[in-house]
Amino acid sequence: MTGLVTLSSGLRQPSSTRLLADRLESATRAALEAEGRTVDATMLELRPLGHDIMDAMLTGFPSERLEAAFGELAGADAVIAVTPAFNASFSGLFKSFFDVLPEETLADMPVLIGATGGTERHSLVLEHALRPMFSYLHAIVSPRGVYAATDDFGTASAGSALAARVDAAAADFTRLIAGCGPRTRRSADDEDLTSMRALLGG
Repeated sequence: MTGLVTLSSGLRQPSSTRLLADRLESATRAALEAEGRTVDATMLELRPLGHDIMDAMLTGFPSERLEAAFGELAGADAVIAVTPAFNASFSGLFKSFFDVLPEETLADMPVLIGATGGTERHSLVLEHALRPMFSYLHAIVSPRGVYAATDDFGTASAGSALAARVDAAAADFTRLIAGCGPRTRRSADDEDLTSMRALLGG
C-alpha cells in the first residue's frame, strides 16, 4: 500500500491550483497502479486551515484540525504539493503551513512539486522557490515539476500539452517512489534523542 497525500493551497473556489493537484494525483495514482501498487490517496486543502495555520504561527500551538493535517503528511509515503504563484514565489498560505509543520515531517519523503499562475512568467517558481524549500526540509524532490498557466486550461491543444507534462512528471515521480523504497518516519524528538544518547555514550 502506497500512501499518497496531495496538498493544494488554492485560495479560490473553483481553483486552478486544485485542478492541477487533481490531475497530478490522478496521473500518479495511475502510474503507481500500473506498477502493481495499491494506492491510498488523500487530498489536503489548506484553504479551510488558514485560520488554524495563522493561530499556530502566533501561539506556537496547532489546533486539532492542524494536528490531523500534520499526521496525514507524516504518515504518507509520498506527497504532491501544489501552490499558486504570487510575485514569482509560493503563496503565503502555502509557506506558512510549512513554517508551522513539525521538523523532520518530510525527511526522506518523495515530493512532486507543482504550481499555477496567470502567465508563464512565474514558471521558475518551481526551481527558485519550491525545490529549495523542500530540499531544506530534507525531502527528496522529484526531478520534474509541473507549472500550469491560465492558458493551459483554455484550449484543447494547450490542455493536451499540460496533460503530457503531467503524465511525464507522474512517471518520474513513480520511479522515484520505487527507488526510495519503504520510508522510515523521523521526528525532531527522534533526532534530539539520538544526539543525547551519543553525548551520554561519549
